[in-house]
Amino acid sequence: MFDRWKAKPRDSGGLRTAGEAAARPKPEHPAEEQIYTRPSNGLQQFFSAVSDFQGFPILDLAGASQANVSAITGLGFSLYSDNVIRSLENAFGSGAECLENQSDPVKVQQFIDSTLDFEPSHFGGALLWDTLQFLSPPLLQDTVDQLHEILMPGGYMLAFFHANERAESVPVYSYRIAADTKSIVLATRGERRAATYVNNLAMENLFQKFSSVKFFLTRDHLREVIVRR
Repeated sequence: MFDRWKAKPRDSGGLRTAGEAAARPKPEHPAEEQIYTRPSNGLQQFFSAVSDFQGFPILDLAGASQANVSAITGLGFSLYSDNVIRSLENAFGSGAECLENQSDPVKVQQFIDSTLDFEPSHFGGALLWDTLQFLSPPLLQDTVDQLHEILMPGGYMLAFFHANERAESVPVYSYRIAADTKSIVLATRGERRAATYVNNLAMENLFQKFSSVKFFLTRDHLREVIVRR
């Protein structure tokens, strides 16, 4: 397994290929990183929507962080965390090779098995953050279909997509849930070419197996998307 981590709740309670997916190294000096906190309507509504699944696992694809562990388990959920960007590179390689290998059905299945191999209806919710935009078709659709399989009926997913289709590359963030669980702390981790640009219409097609899709547009050009199983 690749960088997976589990935690239990506390007792207190149109698709377009966007070119090769090349990652830029993390800034050498911490001062070069941009860190800021902003409210998130998507996150707030996500936690409100999944309240009926308290005690069940939440899937967090941003990789394990103490902030997310504390926030999610503090709300009464158990947590399963995985760093999907790292899993993506472990499965497909880095740079141009990563995008090219995403068309290999054997490697695609290996990625699904290593990242999303869970029993059906296992999770009450999933925090996908911006990971889906780095998956090229058909890997993207295969991943979304598997998420549909492992999410409970009525469960919710939160996903972020960059809204600027003309951008040559997009920031890669680490996502930390603020203590109020209504805001997120974003820290840049360099930039990466998005493998897919997903507009509103394409997004509805992507999530067509799900019962509903809701959008929020933010000031930092991230489209927050709430998807209900």
